[in-house]
Amino acid sequence: MARVDLTVRGGGAFGLCIAWEAARRGARVRLIETVAIGAGASGGIVGALSPHVPENWNPKKAFQLDSLLMAEAFWAEVTQVSGLPTGYGRVGRLQPLADAAAVALAHKRAETARALWQGRAEWRVIPATGGPWEPASPTGFVVEDTLSARLHPRMASAALVAAIRAKGGEVILGAGTEEGPVIWATGVQGLRDLTADLGRPLGDGVKGQAISLRFEARSAPQLYADSLHIIPHADGTVAIGSTSETVWDSDSVTDAQLDTIHARAIAALPVLADAPVIERWAGLRPRAKTRAPLLGAWPGRPGQFVANGGFKIGFGMAPKVATTMVDLVLEGRDTIPEGFRL
Repeated sequence: MARVDLTVRGGGAFGLCIAWEAARRGARVRLIETVAIGAGASGGIVGALSPHVPENWNPKKAFQLDSLLMAEAFWAEVTQVSGLPTGYGRVGRLQPLADAAAVALAHKRAETARALWQGRAEWRVIPATGGPWEPASPTGFVVEDTLSARLHPRMASAALVAAIRAKGGEVILGAGTEEGPVIWATGVQGLRDLTADLGRPLGDGVKGQAISLRFEARSAPQLYADSLHIIPHADGTVAIGSTSETVWDSDSVTDAQLDTIHARAIAALPVLADAPVIERWAGLRPRAKTRAPLLGAWPGRPGQFVANGGFKIGFGMAPKVATTMVDLVLEGRDTIPEGFRL
């Protein structure tokens, strides 16, 4: 590559999507990942792309809505260019409603969604069917939203690498030389580096554990029951997660907390009782102190930028994060919401 227009540090959801967005616009991109693609939370197994509830609207929720509405076309182009599947599917989501108060609140949210979701998705209260792929609902009603989607994190990461390279970009594993402006999308370590550099706490890692079962349900909606995400993937697996741990002994070792999650999932969805376990996963997810992504210039470092803090919603936010950061760094257009700025 004769000249590099942009260097991206970090091979997770944010870094890969930023590099892809820049490459698809014709920029010469170099992505450098020092460990492995998806070495952090982006190498997990859950892949739930779900909206915030449609109430108490704020810039974070609006940003995420834009990203979820962009997702289908975004991932379709990645597949087209790379020739690889991403596991994306806008399959929707079901949530059981526990009591009359929950049903009333869900109806109010349905009204708000009609106003906020631009007629491009629905949040609605429907009768439960009692089908095998449906958690029992004490009220006989469930929420169905048609915005939620799922993505296979590892399939998507591999497709992004191939798409970046197909557009002439570089993906370097290990040491690499930075050229041009640099965007740091380095996850938990990046938050720690920012904290040390700026002298104030900006975030850290939160451990998550998840489990994957062999069960064919790829055309079914994802579920949210008993505070668990149950995600049917395109490869014939079902992912269930996750814990949120601020204290742990090892960030990569699973323990009895995951056994409890597995048991709760079976209690919510008995059809999974005989599904074999094929993977137990644990890792750290980067959570900014504000709980919103941190985007923009790195203070005191000209030509250096940050895209971090995709806690639990990294792949869901990534398409909009990518367009926002490429607009800023390569085209000089700043559309970062105030609550996302360093």
